[in-house]
Amino acid sequence: MIAHLRGRLFLKTPGRIILEAGGVGYEVIISIPTFTALPQEGAEVSLHIYTQVREDILALFGFLELDEKRLFERLITVSGVGPKLAVTILSGLNPERTVAAIRGQDHATLTRIPGVGKKLAERLVVELKDKLEDMTVTPVAAVHSAPAADDVLSALLNLGYQRAAAQKAIETAVRKNKAAGENFDELFRLSLQVIR
Repeated sequence: MIAHLRGRLFLKTPGRIILEAGGVGYEVIISIPTFTALPQEGAEVSLHIYTQVREDILALFGFLELDEKRLFERLITVSGVGPKLAVTILSGLNPERTVAAIRGQDHATLTRIPGVGKKLAERLVVELKDKLEDMTVTPVAAVHSAPAADDVLSALLNLGYQRAAAQKAIETAVRKNKAAGENFDELFRLSLQVIR
């Protein structure tokens, strides 16, 4: 069972990549958030992998963030949700919003995702609302209330940091010092101190 891959990003398209590891090109299905956070082709990438094995298929699903993979694994336990639909759900909403919608029984938000109808939204809520306690939900409002956040995020991405790590660093910096969100230099400096 393949659980992790590290290698060169050979090909990158929305929805799938080819990752070259040990001279082998692995086709990996990815969500849109993972796609947007990936570096340019030719760069080294490390992905958490979920391997789907059936008699007629062997498919790899890749995630930059372990939390996204864990949520994917919870989603596919729901009746009627296969790996491809789970990736569609994660592409329609980021993991934090997905967890918040399920916990908050927000059927309207869930049904905006292509392939998720009213009945499936209800099933997602019923089957998962009590199984997501260990999933961290990062408050998105903290970053959006910081005027300099978008510029700092862009700067961190240009430096080669991954989007998810950069966003977490900015959120942490704003929580530590709300005034830093008003000033690019201050927010950038604080974000660099906390980024992993």
